[in-house]
Amino acid sequence: METIGTPERIRPPDHGDENTVLPAWLDYYRATLLVKCAGLTLEQLGRRAVAPSSLSLLGMLRHMTRVEQLWFDVRFAGHDVTRYYVDPNDLDAEFNDLDSAPLDDVVNGYRGACARSRELAAGHSLDERVKTIEHHADVDLRCIYIHMIEEYARHCGHADLLRECIDGATGD
Repeated sequence: METIGTPERIRPPDHGDENTVLPAWLDYYRATLLVKCAGLTLEQLGRRAVAPSSLSLLGMLRHMTRVEQLWFDVRFAGHDVTRYYVDPNDLDAEFNDLDSAPLDDVVNGYRGACARSRELAAGHSLDERVKTIEHHADVDLRCIYIHMIEEYARHCGHADLLRECIDGATGD
């Protein structure tokens, strides 16, 4: 893979119950991040376009892969899995060690983590709670969805700026 193709992005519904609306908005933002990366070369994706920040589009894809796995696979489902982009000596390894995996692996890992998150959440009540060690509190699936939407919305805003700096592209 030399570049990332443009994914289909389905606009979330304007009304509906939380079981419909929350996953739809999360999928919309998942696709939006890929849209911001579409058509760029590996070099462009790895560019840290806003000095002195270490943010890059490639780093954000890797970060969101890690976040998907952390919230759905580890925290919600309680699985003990080999975590993406973890280096005990570098808490920001997903942003810093950009040469550790080829683009195909990064994109496939991201898409796989998103698919796994969908699968793990499917059929569960939004009221289902899990105990997170880091937050010392119970959180429910609803809060996980809202947190993930917030995380994506913030990073998609970063991606807007990075993409514009890289090639001038703007837009939703």
